[in-house]
Amino acid sequence: MSVRILRAEALGETELNDLFAAAWLDHRERDFRPVLERSLTWITARDGERLVGFANVATDGGVHAFLLDPTVLPERRREGIGTALVREAAAAAAEAGAECL
Repeated sequence: MSVRILRAEALGETELNDLFAAAWLDHRERDFRPVLERSLTWITARDGERLVGFANVATDGGVHAFLLDPTVLPERRREGIGTALVREAAAAAAEAGAECL
């Protein structure tokens, strides 16, 4: 897999909306900044400069973290990208003190 998995990288609104529009049938364009500002972290997958995956990690401020919106471009599914996003999300949550994800 030539995809890079990154934590909390800067994201453009257009690229995140484009990813969600391709992956989620009922997606409507939105401002993701308020969501990301409240997140513990988020994980992205990039093939070159192209955003091909995303997962958000939220927290209750205690020992629980939550995986939200795991998303992979439909044409890039079944390549292990989703699994890599979840593994990185779990590692990031554990490093932040979460006992479960």
